[in-house]
Amino acid sequence: MTNHFEVLNTDASTSARRGCLQTLHGPVDTPVFMPVGTQATVKGMTPEVLHEIGCPILLGNTYHLNLRPGSELIAKLGGLHTFMGWDGPILTDSGGFQVFSLAKLREISDEGISFRSHLNGDKFFLGPREVMTVQQNLGSDIAMVLDECPPWPCPKDDCRAAVEHSVRWAGQCLSIAREEGFLEGGRYLYGIVQGSCYKDLRTQCAGELVDMDFPGYAVGGVSVGEPEPEMFEQVSWVIPLLPEDRPRYVMGVGTPPQLLKMIGLGVDMFDCVLPTRAARHGTAYTPHGTLSLRNRSFREDARPLVEGMDNYTCRKFSRAYLRHLFMAGEYLGGVLLTLHNLHFYQDLMRQAREHLEVGDYETWSRQWIERYEEERGKGT
Repeated sequence: MTNHFEVLNTDASTSARRGCLQTLHGPVDTPVFMPVGTQATVKGMTPEVLHEIGCPILLGNTYHLNLRPGSELIAKLGGLHTFMGWDGPILTDSGGFQVFSLAKLREISDEGISFRSHLNGDKFFLGPREVMTVQQNLGSDIAMVLDECPPWPCPKDDCRAAVEHSVRWAGQCLSIAREEGFLEGGRYLYGIVQGSCYKDLRTQCAGELVDMDFPGYAVGGVSVGEPEPEMFEQVSWVIPLLPEDRPRYVMGVGTPPQLLKMIGLGVDMFDCVLPTRAARHGTAYTPHGTLSLRNRSFREDARPLVEGMDNYTCRKFSRAYLRHLFMAGEYLGGVLLTLHNLHFYQDLMRQAREHLEVGDYETWSRQWIERYEEERGKGT
């Protein structure tokens, strides 16, 4: 299996590394943050804007796109890239997270997951073959195996069953991908390590997946309600067990300090709804923590969100204007804040890559996190 990932630099004081991921739709420099485009769109953003603010790769969702508009329709219309007008790489999640997020609407068996649609109640099934067929129809650059994401807290016996399902389905997904030619021509399939807060189950799952020789690996089942120290502990268990020459992806994470700390653990890829969801609720990310634009203190504030930050929102609009948009219920407020927050995340990853190249990542990231956490909430 051709390796599509190269480690370019490593940090002397941490496990952080600078790399490059090769895909059918272009290279992706790592560490990288992937904006979430669940419904074939990053809410409020055009593909052109996403390119302008430096987003190299997007995430789509198998479960949601299979329900609406349907993967066969997307395939008929040229695949997900053509359908959504995005010419960069796309990673598609398999639907395993919906096992957690839609727990009341699904039933799990050894064969896969039976869902009841959250849209209209219709029943449908996602097993390894269905998941791979949908992702083949979508034409994603990187596909994820079907997995079972357990909740937190989770009894150990239930978690063990989730790991057994995840390992079995991963092997079946890989076999199907090879049979159907998915892995030919520059497309890749990543395994997902589950195991919740149980180190022995995480270790078992990682070992069995590594033996299958996936092109890349993800850590799933974190940031599902567990305390932050426990989340870091789980990631710190898994990352050293994964091959150094393969990309490592922590799914569904996180805040800016969390990203920098996990880069220090050796993580290469992230996705999270935080920057877009926070934006729609009037919250902006800055190097000094978050700002709630609904706060009355910004009513006459003529400053940009972040002085000198080179995005359209910061160049053109004041905090006072952005606050006005939210207080008036105008959609533009969420759009402008989404643009800023996504650019902030992309710029943070750019800085991380630069400091990895220079060789001072540990010092820079520690100081960045200290400033962010000390000044957070001051409303500067």
